[in-house]
Amino acid sequence: MSSGKPKKKPEPERTDDGRYIIVDGRRWRATDPEVPADTAARLRHHLMSARRAVGAARRRQDQTAEKAARRRVDAAKHALGERGTPWWEQSAGERRERWESGLAALEEERDRDG
Repeated sequence: MSSGKPKKKPEPERTDDGRYIIVDGRRWRATDPEVPADTAARLRHHLMSARRAVGAARRRQDQTAEKAARRRVDAAKHALGERGTPWWEQSAGERRERWESGLAALEEERDRDG
């Protein structure tokens, strides 16, 4: 009998240096491991919301909304350290500034746009 809770996906394989994850044989930059867990969770929430918005805009064929949603996806990926300057090339202060300012911008946009 199922407990009703969704099963947690296993963690993806990582490269030995921890900088990348391997998904279906393809290498992707890993999230910055220094991002605090609560901040990373909030950023992932914004990322998934933006990805859903991209799909909805595409179904509506609304190019303006799609561009806005893709900008939010990009902002979340940058804040997580998955795009832009590699997190392992940034100082601790630069890394903290990246995720703090990225989260603040995403939440400000969410609050402004409803």
